[in-house]
Amino acid sequence: MLHPTDVPVTVLPHGRGLDLPARATRDAAGLDLRAAVPESEPVTLAPGAFALVPTGIQIALPEGTEGQVRPRSGLAFKRGVTVLNSPGTIDSGYRGEIGVLLINHGSEPFEVTRGERIAQLVVSRYEPIRFVEVDALEDTERGAGGFGSTGTA
Repeated sequence: MLHPTDVPVTVLPHGRGLDLPARATRDAAGLDLRAAVPESEPVTLAPGAFALVPTGIQIALPEGTEGQVRPRSGLAFKRGVTVLNSPGTIDSGYRGEIGVLLINHGSEPFEVTRGERIAQLVVSRYEPIRFVEVDALEDTERGAGGFGSTGTA
């Protein structure tokens, strides 16, 4: 069984009363992010429109990790609403409010209401790198083959 890592979270005044990010099932990789818009002022996304939707939380991810803000598949499939800069990256040093940049690719207006699950957050470890200039790279089977070079589709 995997043991969760505790991540400090601050709930901002407009996020109070909303559930903290959580997995919908035990084996889910993503934690649902909720819209912290006022109940009396939902955000309406016309077809083709986008908006930055607040979540009402700030987090302190562990060093060596990043948070990836990703679309919710059901929202994308059923309504055509997705995360515009997917995946959005939250660096471990960022301490501002998490915002979700939603876009409506659907044909009907979409109303974002308070507490609605609008995206998911996947936290991943990463390997810090630095680029070192060399005269040539080692050969590989693929070489310099670009788009479409490894198959027909």
